[in-house]
Amino acid sequence: QVQLVESGGGLVQAGDSLRLSCAASGRTFGNYGMGWFRQAPGKEREFVTATSASGLSTYYTDSVKGRFTISRDNAKNTVYLQMNSLKPEDTAVYYCAAKSSRGSYFSRDEYNYWGQGTQVTVSS
Repeated sequence: QVQLVESGGGLVQAGDSLRLSCAASGRTFGNYGMGWFRQAPGKEREFVTATSASGLSTYYTDSVKGRFTISRDNAKNTVYLQMNSLKPEDTAVYYCAAKSSRGSYFSRDEYNYWGQGTQVTVSS
């Protein structure tokens, strides 16, 4: 069982930066791939980025490449999402998720555990 708690969301202006954190409970955090998804009002939850259990592999959706960076600290049971050059279209609730399967990092169906989400609002 893994419990995930996101933090770091807020209201920022376009061009600003934010760093989200996701703290995980449990002693097996290092066994899970971790992902960040987001959901804007009226839209489906979409993949943003993910990292393998070791942190050696990372994946990004095209719209955030070069602006967002995912990282993890397995000693602290925490995964981070550094978001730079934020745009109004980045506005959404951001969720972190953990997966133990070997399936696609891009599919939300592969993730076993989800946090409650943190709101990110980017004003123009």
